[in-house]
Amino acid sequence: MAKSPSFTKLAGASSGALLLLVLINIGGRALYERPVLDVPSYPPVDESEASAEPADEPVEEPSFEELLAQADPQAGERVFKECRACHKTEPGVHSVGPSLYGVVGRAVASFDDFRYSGALDGTGDAWTPAAIDAFITNPRAYAPGTAMSYNGLRDARDRANVIAYLESIGG
Repeated sequence: MAKSPSFTKLAGASSGALLLLVLINIGGRALYERPVLDVPSYPPVDESEASAEPADEPVEEPSFEELLAQADPQAGERVFKECRACHKTEPGVHSVGPSLYGVVGRAVASFDDFRYSGALDGTGDAWTPAAIDAFITNPRAYAPGTAMSYNGLRDARDRANVIAYLESIGG
């Protein structure tokens, strides 16, 4: 009995598809299978040694006053570049935010020609270094409802450096 051409085509297609699946499986294993190492790639931790060591003492951060005493105005100027998008340091020149020339020691919301959001009302009488530090740490927490969209400067040393820079340009 002779085989029909249809049967031959079907057998060939099935064999080809099976071969393709086997090759894909072999290729996938070659790409993604990880060999089992005889030696671990990292040393095992000895539990008895780890628990015997005393816990590290918490590192005491320097106070804000100490950071301010050690602050570097030039480093503060570099960090202040983030602030330049909204604040100017020239006297009386406002942008999205008020001019920060002479801000250290100045009364809060003191420019008549700048439209403040009103969130600063009741936050204090003057921009002391401590008040500036609290404000630039988290503006929305210091003055809820503030129009200042900046999320805050988290690093205490950077904040002290920025305040030293602001003092150096007219504080």
